[in-house]
Amino acid sequence: MRRLVLAAGLILAGLAPARSFEIEAERLFGPPDGAVIQVLSTTDTQAFAPVLADFAARHPGHAIRYVQASSTQIQQAIAQEGARFDMVISSAMDLQMRLVNDGYAASAAPHAPDLPPWARWRDQLWGIALEPVVTLASRQAFVDIPVPRTRRDLIAALRANPARFQGRVATYDPRIAGVGYFLLAQDDQVSDGFWRLAEVMGRLNAQLYCCSGDMIDDLRAGRLSVVYNVVASYAARYRPDDPDLIQIADEDYTLAIVRSAFLPVDAPDPAGGRLLLSYLLSPPAQALIEAASGVSLTRSAATAPSLRPIRLDAGLLVYSDRLRRGGLLAEWQAALIQPGTPPAR
Repeated sequence: MRRLVLAAGLILAGLAPARSFEIEAERLFGPPDGAVIQVLSTTDTQAFAPVLADFAARHPGHAIRYVQASSTQIQQAIAQEGARFDMVISSAMDLQMRLVNDGYAASAAPHAPDLPPWARWRDQLWGIALEPVVTLASRQAFVDIPVPRTRRDLIAALRANPARFQGRVATYDPRIAGVGYFLLAQDDQVSDGFWRLAEVMGRLNAQLYCCSGDMIDDLRAGRLSVVYNVVASYAARYRPDDPDLIQIADEDYTLAIVRSAFLPVDAPDPAGGRLLLSYLLSPPAQALIEAASGVSLTRSAATAPSLRPIRLDAGLLVYSDRLRRGGLLAEWQAALIQPGTPPAR
């Protein structure tokens, strides 16, 4: 559960001035007396822990204070509150691009010869992971009907079995989740059929969430049957050990977010941020990240036929246009929000 944290109440409170953005989790990797690199990130702490622990093991003189927050809270922290961190990581590509374009990022020159051109912007925004966006389901919900392989199949299954799926389908609430709005905009661009799926989910009283992890937790607990648009690396932690959890193929298309990082211009430890960035783009770190997401950012797996990586480029700035955002959210609300729909979890 999120908690409103002021620095006076933080672990390592002396390392940062008082802030009021909402923190979801906080953890120190490495020795408490090491040179502390401060990271603000949307990535689930548990999912990213192997990478951070490996960095700490390879750099025994350094520690990482890892602060997890939502993408909108990161935007608030950096753009409005002047929070000082050595690295900012987020899956909300449009919000990252906005911060960088507005002058909050320093230039860097890490060694990254295998990074594809679409996974970096200038020398300020760097892709560190390719995150497929997937649909997950409970095997029990499809025990006597075919498991969908495309969105069209999913629409057909939901329409044919309304009693089975009533109140048991979930997706992001784009009004509160930056990555949820970004994925909504991408679905709108890629496929007209998405809106048919949105209307079907709305008629089934779709449950709305802030975060992939919460959706997956409720799916595994039996409270949901289908979750649409969750980040694959969150599911990867559970799928080998949960025989009921299945991934729908999405053979029509599978969006892939470039999880990106930048180094703030006012970083307390610029050298520490550059050291961590170079590590994240190195083969050992990329191998650990690939193990979590199932897809390599730097190798040919990124060109799988149904996989559609979203480019890091200035075109992402259009998603922050207020008129466009307002129109898209109004269309989404008309499709998804039915009388009595509960607030996002």
